[in-house]
Amino acid sequence: MFDLIISNANLTSGQSGFDVGISSGKITAIEKRLEGESGNEIDASGRLLSPAFCDPHFHMDATLSLGKPRMNVSGTLLEGITLWGELRPIVTKEELVDRALRYCDLAVSQGLLFIRSHVDTSDPRLVTAEAMLEVREKVAPYIDLQLVAFPQDGYLRAPDGVAALNRALDMGIEIVGGIPHFERTMEDGRASLEALCRIAADRGLCVDIHCDETDDPMSRHIETLAAQTIRFGLEGQVAGSHLTSMHSMDNYYVSKLIPLMAEAKINVIPNPLINMMLQGRHDTYPKRRGLTRVRELMDAGLNVSFGQDCTMDPWYSMGSADMLEVAHMGIHATQMGSIEDKKKIFDAITLNSARTMGLEKYGLNVGCNADLVILQASDVIEALRLKPTRLFVIKGGKVISQTPPRISSLSIEGRPDSVDSGSDFVPETL
Repeated sequence: MFDLIISNANLTSGQSGFDVGISSGKITAIEKRLEGESGNEIDASGRLLSPAFCDPHFHMDATLSLGKPRMNVSGTLLEGITLWGELRPIVTKEELVDRALRYCDLAVSQGLLFIRSHVDTSDPRLVTAEAMLEVREKVAPYIDLQLVAFPQDGYLRAPDGVAALNRALDMGIEIVGGIPHFERTMEDGRASLEALCRIAADRGLCVDIHCDETDDPMSRHIETLAAQTIRFGLEGQVAGSHLTSMHSMDNYYVSKLIPLMAEAKINVIPNPLINMMLQGRHDTYPKRRGLTRVRELMDAGLNVSFGQDCTMDPWYSMGSADMLEVAHMGIHATQMGSIEDKKKIFDAITLNSARTMGLEKYGLNVGCNADLVILQASDVIEALRLKPTRLFVIKGGKVISQTPPRISSLSIEGRPDSVDSGSDFVPETL
């Protein structure tokens, strides 16, 4: 007896026409034809069944605050930080909670059930921390929300930054964050990383650093982060987010840097939407893409996962909580357009991100938690191309969001990324 059977589903492995049985919130059977009764059944009709999406890098305290107190005219990272610095002292806990909950509702509809959010600790009031801890509790039935203590104005640079970050950790925020490239000097950045890794080691916590989010090819904080990771025995527990300076670094130096990162088992989190929007703002032409060296890092065996970063806030005026949109941009920015490349990119918003976040029993295997999404696409390649409707979003074996399919008038046969008759794609012309 199953609580739920999903029949005739295509799996992210490429296998098609499988039945998936779910009991007590777990996947308990995956077979070509499942024998057994169920209190509920969903006919996937040859649609893609995937683990729910993960976002390992987001800023939920700033989300949906676009235009407050004004717009980012230059479009730069630094003006965004300035704008947030103007809003932060006047924002209320109630506003922060309301915006975050609205975003979480949107995330669920997109099949995004795992989010790691950075929480600014630069205001000694720590109203942001109070608000996000409340949000984490409220959304726990449907979203696993991890929180990072993030000193936006610099761990050493911000007044009371050191004490505020420690208080945020004492309040229950579970990951240590930092931003070394925004400290006053390179040496302060190095010192901040040493201190933050020491705190994480002493407290038994993970680390997630905004690292080298700059066009400066001489920014070297990821080198320091890797070295401090090894020094404090934090291998596999540390993430370097953004790493956009690697786009501009000398190839010889990178040939030394990537093996060091691999030795430290650094989790790499590029954010394609934001990196493409914010970086290269001082360039004329040629204009740098700004995204880190995704292909080279993957080829070296590092765990690379993609983040959304922002949605309608001082840094980014767009966003939709759609991790397929993030992956879609990543494919273009990295020029990873082959079938095998696209499968790796899909992993970057599912399996790799789950590994970065330390999620247990995540995936599409017997014994995994039944946190799933059924997409109006036939396979991973089609899902990345079309960013289709999320027909069913399932948390712990229960449907928590359902969207009617869109009608299509086009069917292409015999193509590796073909559209079937129910896909979310309506051409303007044939």
